[in-house]
Amino acid sequence: MSDPPRQLALDLPVIPRFGSEDFLVSPSNEAAYARIEAWPDWPDRVLVLVGPPGSGKSHLAAIFAERSGALTVPVAAVTAEAVPELARAEALVIEDADRAEGRDEKALFHLLNLVRERGASVVATGSRPVEAWGLATPDLRSRLRLAPGVSLEPPDEALLRVVLVKLFLDRQLVVDTSVVDALTLRLDRSLARARDVVALLDREGLSRRRRITRPLALATLAALEGAEDEGGDDEGSGDEEPDGED
Repeated sequence: MSDPPRQLALDLPVIPRFGSEDFLVSPSNEAAYARIEAWPDWPDRVLVLVGPPGSGKSHLAAIFAERSGALTVPVAAVTAEAVPELARAEALVIEDADRAEGRDEKALFHLLNLVRERGASVVATGSRPVEAWGLATPDLRSRLRLAPGVSLEPPDEALLRVVLVKLFLDRQLVVDTSVVDALTLRLDRSLARARDVVALLDREGLSRRRRITRPLALATLAALEGAEDEGGDDEGSGDEEPDGED
């Protein structure tokens, strides 16, 4: 029996919700969540928020920004020319501060000094501990090492299961619990990975005009992983760290 005809799947954006009420707390992230919730009663004006891609640190940074009125900028935007304007912010989120590409360490150190003098709060995010950021400026390295830090771990199985259910509901998709169970057991422990797979299943189900079943979910995941493996073989050794949603 041939497959049913496929129809065009419109890739309509599903805007992620980054409010405090949308953050799902689990043992993997509760320490980081508690630290953000404690603002402005912090032991220091600078907080280093560390977690692997897909762990939820961008969500936590967004919660902090909403509460504090923080300006959010990538680390590459912290330049000598931009420091005076950035220093006037009541609070700051500096994203991907561990990325060496485009990072002006002198400007970043100057900015941290200015906002500290003003009593403003700063959250600096990174996927690795400060010691692994490759900082060449001793004063900046010392300042960030002394700043309080909190880490998020990859989501545990219970959190990943709840996130999958929420992602399906966000897209108004009704699936059997066996679909969620199967994906929970086989997915990488990444919230970004869960989002990608649910989005792909949404498109597959619509294009095939089929309900999302366990076999369809597993076949879609296997096809995705196979395509990624082939892409990795073509691109070389794969030593570079892959990009991911935080």
